[in-house]
Amino acid sequence: MQLGFRYYLSDLGRLFTAACLLLLSACQNTDDAEIACSQAGAEATFIAIPSGDFTKANLPVYPEEGTPELVSVEAFQMQSTEVTNAQFSTFVEATAYVTDAERPRAIKQEEGSAVFPVSEEPTENARWQLVKGATWRHPDGPDSSIEGKAKHPVVHVSLRDARAYAQWADGRLPTELEWEYAASLSVPSLSRADSGAYNDRGQPVANTWQGVFPMVNSAADGFHGSAPVACFPAGKNGLYDMIGNVWEWTDTPVSKSAHLIKGGSFLCANNFCKRYRAAARQQQDIDFSTNHLGFRIVKDLHQ
Repeated sequence: MQLGFRYYLSDLGRLFTAACLLLLSACQNTDDAEIACSQAGAEATFIAIPSGDFTKANLPVYPEEGTPELVSVEAFQMQSTEVTNAQFSTFVEATAYVTDAERPRAIKQEEGSAVFPVSEEPTENARWQLVKGATWRHPDGPDSSIEGKAKHPVVHVSLRDARAYAQWADGRLPTELEWEYAASLSVPSLSRADSGAYNDRGQPVANTWQGVFPMVNSAADGFHGSAPVACFPAGKNGLYDMIGNVWEWTDTPVSKSAHLIKGGSFLCANNFCKRYRAAARQQQDIDFSTNHLGFRIVKDLHQ
């Protein structure tokens, strides 16, 4: 069974039970920590990203991130937010497009799309599942919907789906270099690897997982699952949610069947998947989709 990131979680519950008991008190009341979301659902704009040099793989954590290297990137424009359900709905209505998760016989989605169930209660049984009927319209399965989530990032989109939207919107997907460069200009500090996720006091400034994954999420950032785009303050260059919320597709391949994704998601925790960093990279099968993977688009500067 293919589950995108192939998180094998069957034994993690037992490993972290003791630690989770210490965190239960923090999970009893998250109201005080909820984010105001004053900018939630802010209309997407395109931010000019100037030409420049930056250190790729700055402060690497995992082997696949490589070693730091100074590289140059040409100027481009990047959408300020992740593509939302509302934006994707407009695209589908205009083109009658059918996503890969909605056409299961055409690709590897015969058994469904990948869903990691989020819960406000501690659980030892949380794990990735292939759910039949999980699509961008039904992100948690056939009985769910995006009603009330127009401003949440669209998920359950394959690389083909993201490219189709980008072409319709007169844009394209960013390369890994473009994405990482833009993120490096967005985070508060390049001297602290997690500065895009936590401030210098350890408080969350992005939508990630606080607690012990996969058992306990204190939701100190205000969310157990995805958040509406732009809930959290924009980065230094005006881009929202470059770190956390949902992973984002890039147009950089690692093989014929996989591309790189960037940014981490609401499932990235200190104890597991510490990829809420600009340098972090993860490969993803191009014809597979999940409930924590979306995208944003870029445009060439002359557009």
